[in-house]
Amino acid sequence: MPKLAYSVEEAAEALGVSRSLVYRLIHQSGFPSVKLRGRRLISAELLAEWGRLQAGGGAL
Repeated sequence: MPKLAYSVEEAAEALGVSRSLVYRLIHQSGFPSVKLRGRRLISAELLAEWGRLQAGGGAL
């Protein structure tokens, strides 16, 4: 079963960037993350959509 959400480390790996960049992105409007019981999670589906929008590909 595919993951619904990534940790910061997993999101960084999926995007091919550093953890520190993901932490900076978390504080930007529109980045798909939530804080759950003190842990930051990034929606896998919304991260893919966010990445397409950043690349200029638009939403599906």
